[in-house]
Amino acid sequence: MAVKIKLKRLGKIRSPHYRIVVADSRTRRDGRAIEEIGLYHPVQNPSRIEVDSERAQYWLSVGAQPTEPVLAILKLTGDWQKHKGLEAPAPLLVAEPKADKRALFEAAAKDSADEPKGEAITPKAKKADKKADDTAEAPAAAESTEA
Repeated sequence: MAVKIKLKRLGKIRSPHYRIVVADSRTRRDGRAIEEIGLYHPVQNPSRIEVDSERAQYWLSVGAQPTEPVLAILKLTGDWQKHKGLEAPAPLLVAEPKADKRALFEAAAKDSADEPKGEAITPKAKKADKKADDTAEAPAAAESTEA
């Protein structure tokens, strides 16, 4: 039986997510797999690549052949170089962990509590001011229609 390490596509249209799987070469792309050994999410920035290195090394050692896209991923993670006995590549970029929303909220609340309560930024318009503005605009509009 010919075994391949290939990508299994998941996700919606224009939002692909892949699982790196070990499967019989005769099965269809998204068909039954022998084992799932990793993830590949190309849409995230930087791309999320997770490979179970021990399992990848095992399958490569027993003769599983990676497809071209999987070979590129294995070269990025260094598993291919480890299998071939070559020098390891530079480490992958990893997305920074997201800040805790609760801590951000508490810090913002603390900052706003320290500020003194004051006047609104824009003062409210008074009714007398509105009437004066309306009377000033009305004659100007009448002059432009007469001309």
